[in-house]
Amino acid sequence: MVEINAGDEMKSPERITIALDEETAGLSKKMKEDLGMSQSELMRESLKFFGKHKMLFDFAEDKKVYTHAEMLSAGEHVILDIDHWIMFLSFIETHPDKEKFWNMHKEVCRAHAEQFKHKLFNAESILRRLEICNLFNMSKTGKNEFTLIFGSDAPKKFVRIELEEIFAGMGFLVEIKDDFSKLRVKVIHDL
Repeated sequence: MVEINAGDEMKSPERITIALDEETAGLSKKMKEDLGMSQSELMRESLKFFGKHKMLFDFAEDKKVYTHAEMLSAGEHVILDIDHWIMFLSFIETHPDKEKFWNMHKEVCRAHAEQFKHKLFNAESILRRLEICNLFNMSKTGKNEFTLIFGSDAPKKFVRIELEEIFAGMGFLVEIKDDFSKLRVKVIHDL
């Protein structure tokens, strides 16, 4: 026999009523079906997810989060500490066979150009994607003009070659000028 004291009684769940617009109601219905959850379960899990990952919404743009997720989930990209990145690039510049590396880098960039063609990326979307990779910070200085700002000169050559090969492979006409810890990119013709 189990005795229940008044203080041991289970609290009934708190009930709330919410109003959803047509778009959100449709999303709720689709998610319930896709996930096989009740409406209450979906709301509880959604709130828990938002509470756990709220910082993603506070500190990052949607586009950046989606791009990171897309790149990492395909297994073709890695997250690398910036000090390691600079160290690798500095080592390459002192290596006696560095031209082999730069030629291989060009081949990879040409392959990227082929991939980007199929996704119909324009020059600005390619620059934004590379900015999301944390290769540089970008500022749009005109309609088709961009300044790429580097924290160190080490990645500048890497990025310049990457852009030259990708843009050439896509048939874009782009002018790239070196500046102190910056590259200035002017898009003359793209999609």
